[in-house]
Amino acid sequence: MSIDKTVKLYDILDERFRTGRCANGDQRLEKLPADCRWAEGPLYLPAWRQLIWSDIPNDRMLRWDEVTGTVGVFRSPAGHSNGNTLDREGRLISCEQGNRRVIRTEHDGSITVLADRYQGKRLNSPNDAVVHSDGSVWFSDPDFGITSDHEGLRAESEIGACDVYRVDQSSGEVRRVADGFSGPNGVVFSLDERQLFVSDTRARHIRVFDVREGGFLSEGRVFAEAPRSGFDNIRFDDQGRLWAAALGDGVHCYDPDGTLIGRLLVPEPVSNLTFGGPKNNRLFITATTTVYSLLMSVTGTHRVGRARS
Repeated sequence: MSIDKTVKLYDILDERFRTGRCANGDQRLEKLPADCRWAEGPLYLPAWRQLIWSDIPNDRMLRWDEVTGTVGVFRSPAGHSNGNTLDREGRLISCEQGNRRVIRTEHDGSITVLADRYQGKRLNSPNDAVVHSDGSVWFSDPDFGITSDHEGLRAESEIGACDVYRVDQSSGEVRRVADGFSGPNGVVFSLDERQLFVSDTRARHIRVFDVREGGFLSEGRVFAEAPRSGFDNIRFDDQGRLWAAALGDGVHCYDPDGTLIGRLLVPEPVSNLTFGGPKNNRLFITATTTVYSLLMSVTGTHRVGRARS
């Protein structure tokens, strides 16, 4: 890795950012040796000590080996994949904008389509996904991948809306769980799974919904608004702070009460982020052409297979 020594890294906006030791990690960003057109969907694979991510316009997924420091192609073509996550069995879940579907890569390498239609109509371009402890897969479906040929294939929306959906583990039913978005993007559960957070890029805010029995959601409310630009992906640390990729404004850190307490200043527009590394305290940030790494004094939320507190 190379170290970027050109910019200030931490912007402390509230004393809680300091007392929470959010700024006590590395003081400079490191760059992974990769050259992308638009890097997205980072995911750390603990068993392999690798990071994978999507390079959407180049229609490929890349991987970085933590032990050797080398970068190679993980999958190409990749259906203009965007967000990636793991299910409860450690299988890869990917949102393919170009193929307009959510897929699962089985342990033998075969592909299972989890969702490509809702009520008989093709999805727009699935963007990001999160897996509930009951095995259901929740994903956002904006139209980002069908508005042009840059990050997918230009087409008309069959559904006519940009919503959030849930795929039932047992039946495979695709159900719409939240609507009224302009451009739903990142999706993540709170640590206790009692709430679902969704970033709406075009509306420039993050909404939060209470999760009810049976996988239904409340009406929702605005949790945070972007002061300068729209939000992309979001992640929690193990103290319940929400870290948000703010396009053109670095990475924002929010206290559980919704207060913006600090920022990570990144020299390129940030699209996504994830925690990883052996201790789950290494933050990986995809930002336009680059993937950055930062060893932090805070730790990401639980990994797949770990018990909840």
